[in-house]
Amino acid sequence: MEAARNRDEQQKKRTISQSLALIKCPNCGNDTDFLEVADDVILTTHYRQNQDGSFTQEGDESQILGEIKLFCGECNADLSHFHSRFLEMLF
Repeated sequence: MEAARNRDEQQKKRTISQSLALIKCPNCGNDTDFLEVADDVILTTHYRQNQDGSFTQEGDESQILGEIKLFCGECNADLSHFHSRFLEMLF
């Protein structure tokens, strides 16, 4: 019984440790700058024309139809295998 409880506690510690781990580029060691790139995006921007003929942006919408990838912002290495972790930690 004691061994099972210790095993459960160790598993919880590993899970917490993994959730606190930074994403780090295995290629260059960068752990601060990342790029998210989406393929096949439809970007719709709404404008209102003013009385003087100029335009003011009122909002925009985007629809991603393709794949979304994550890249290192330093060396451009493909880090897409970290993308789900990136999304979990996006606030």
